[in-house]
Amino acid sequence: MNYFMPAFFCLLFISSTFAQQKDTTITIGAKAITLSEVVVNSNLNVATFIEKIKADTSFYKAFKNLRVLNFSAINDIRMNNKKGEANASYFSKTNQNYKNTCRKMITTEEAIAGDFFDENKNYNYYTAELYASLFFTKDSSCGETNIIGAKAFTTDGLKGMEKHKQQLKMLFFNPGQKINGLPFMSNKTAIYEDDMAEYYDMKIDIETYNNASCFVFKQKVKEGNKSNVVIDEMTTWFDDQTFEIKGRNYSLSYDAGVYDFDVQMQVEINKFGNYLVPTLIRYTGNWKAIFKKRERGIFTATLYDFK
Repeated sequence: MNYFMPAFFCLLFISSTFAQQKDTTITIGAKAITLSEVVVNSNLNVATFIEKIKADTSFYKAFKNLRVLNFSAINDIRMNNKKGEANASYFSKTNQNYKNTCRKMITTEEAIAGDFFDENKNYNYYTAELYASLFFTKDSSCGETNIIGAKAFTTDGLKGMEKHKQQLKMLFFNPGQKINGLPFMSNKTAIYEDDMAEYYDMKIDIETYNNASCFVFKQKVKEGNKSNVVIDEMTTWFDDQTFEIKGRNYSLSYDAGVYDFDVQMQVEINKFGNYLVPTLIRYTGNWKAIFKKRERGIFTATLYDFK
């Protein structure tokens, strides 16, 4: 019996079936969004989904939750030269203790190399100081909550380093939103708005991310348009049932003459009880500001043992 012919026609049928599977492009406002066939078949309300993305607070909420939990962390910060060799580094293991609205960080292990600190243990690197402002707590901090207020981010009344810290938090915790006060690029961060749609390719797909089924929304700048944007690429994974963010990767770059930066970030979000929490944060950045030396920093924060 010739088994080849039935098998051959079976392969032709399978090939034909996959050949017929095509992505679909729809328009929401000025945004042309490509949907994979599996998304089309899921009957996702794309317009509502985009509005959920624009209004999302779960990403920022995950970081706010760190203020009201006990957890441990491994911190690894490296400042490199242009050859990729370390000029300075800092490694530590920390525990955060939270009780009666107060949190305190205890360092259980620490290793310092190079000129990471000056003789007074002040940070010699802007990148390191910004990291510390986000993830380290000096002494005790009381009155902590995880409530997101109506004005979660503002630079009103701030200047100098404190203003720059707040602007970093805006880019870090809420990428895709308009950020006032950033010279030359405030409007260029609002990548979900119709004004920015012409600069991006956008796609929605379904993927498994950290063992969870997720809608994944990808935005990538079109060829030849990098000078018009700040966020070059952003991929966000949303739980396909709750629409909470499970992870986000993003690349940012800009050259304004007086300063320039090129940054890649990766954040993984997991659930502890009813709390969303970041469990992995990776950053690779190269930036230069006027009157400051160029900094090439890499940091990884691993958070675990939540209680």
